[in-house]
Amino acid sequence: MAREGDIRGLEDSKREVIVGRYAWLTLAILSSTLLTVFFSETMLLPAIPEIIKDFKISYGTAAWIFSAYLIVAAVMTPVAGRLSDLYGKKKILLILLSTYIVGLVAGGLAYNISSLLFARIIQGFGLAAVPAAFSLLRDTFPPAKLAIAVGVFGSAYSAGSVVGLLIGASIIQHFGWHSTFLTIVPFSALVTLMIAKFVKENRKPDKLPTNIDQEGVLNKKRISLPIDIKGVVSLAVTISSFVVALTLIQIGINPQNLLLVSGAFVISAASLSVFVIVERRAKPPFFDLRLLRHKTLLRSYIILVATGITMFMIYPSVVQLVRSPIPLGFGGSSEDAANVQLPFMVMFLVFASITPFIINRFGSMKPTIIGGIVSLIGAIGLFTFHSTEFAISANLAIIASGLSLTITATWNMVVSSSPKEFTGISVGVGALLLFIGMAIGPALAGVYMESQRTTEFGGSYPTPGSYNLVFLTAGLLSAVSVAFAFALRNKPNPVMKYNTR
Repeated sequence: MAREGDIRGLEDSKREVIVGRYAWLTLAILSSTLLTVFFSETMLLPAIPEIIKDFKISYGTAAWIFSAYLIVAAVMTPVAGRLSDLYGKKKILLILLSTYIVGLVAGGLAYNISSLLFARIIQGFGLAAVPAAFSLLRDTFPPAKLAIAVGVFGSAYSAGSVVGLLIGASIIQHFGWHSTFLTIVPFSALVTLMIAKFVKENRKPDKLPTNIDQEGVLNKKRISLPIDIKGVVSLAVTISSFVVALTLIQIGINPQNLLLVSGAFVISAASLSVFVIVERRAKPPFFDLRLLRHKTLLRSYIILVATGITMFMIYPSVVQLVRSPIPLGFGGSSEDAANVQLPFMVMFLVFASITPFIINRFGSMKPTIIGGIVSLIGAIGLFTFHSTEFAISANLAIIASGLSLTITATWNMVVSSSPKEFTGISVGVGALLLFIGMAIGPALAGVYMESQRTTEFGGSYPTPGSYNLVFLTAGLLSAVSVAFAFALRNKPNPVMKYNTR
């Protein structure tokens, strides 16, 4: 018996070695997904002034180039998480990536702002693939190595951003902004094919609810739809109307516009109330509100929202500052804007790569707190010193170091604290809130830049005061992250169990 047990143990050890090799291959392929998505996003960043000029649109309308994309991603992310739990993570991931490729082609062919926004809406499905990819990592890696896997996966975002900035600026300069979309199509198609061929799903998808009639015969007819459509629609209306209200504020507050702004905010509040009521009754819910009772998850979600707003509020603002004419800006090109932002992306990549090892040594709480403090210092520095390109780059690098620590550690807490059988939906909720923050960020920056602009220098450009508001808000949001990071030091709740039956 002992010899038989030894043999079985050796077989298990060999199996672990094989699984380990496969796990790292899976990580590399799935990381390419995130790298590809954010590669295309950062390629587009330096092109915003060209798009504003080509389509003759305002800063507020230009903000929708990112907001429309992120709103769809925010709404579709929990949907994708729920569908991946039901039908299989790999299948849903492939469908979303295929849709994303269609959106890229549409973006390359856009001829006005409406067609571009339509393409961006389709592309939003690609970013919704994040929870399915995260869940595949959770199923593939043992708990001891999960933090490293999450960190490597997250660093792919930074790597894609670095490459996107470097290559994207040159493409825009020589071939135009349409080429930023078309260039990424072959890479996206290659990643999709690699996932289809090499990535395997270890856990079977959850079974859909079934019913048994009075005679004891199994009835395979579904009791209800697997996705709460009412919840999806009400949440979409909540987010969209809120961002619309921010966009309308950019036009200026007057009696006529005030009515529209108030109406948009009222619709957002009303649809949010409907959403909460619907989710309490839905079985299964689209957004399981019980997740918010878990202190670790709730506080982590709030930190993700704050960091999302901070990042995407700073991105377009710095591009506009660099490209605005002197003395309102630095009068730079798209390549100059990319170079100023490059230290941010590089430092984000560096700290995203080393944070998993810090987490393994000290846990997730300390990196979250330290990251919040560092990003706060960087935001204060950016608010105080942004008169030169070097000063902006240096402070962006500090902010990136803190944000990278915070986001990587926070995502690790979300993934590890989520009920394993519902990793897709709980991670999806975290991604939803992060994307909501990202959608609000550019809209809020647009409010500041549109409300404080001047026409004294041959065009309509934001004044220096608008950038001060952006950087001050970034500092306040970093302070919020620090406060909730300290709150995470309290003993977290035990992992909750959820039953959708």
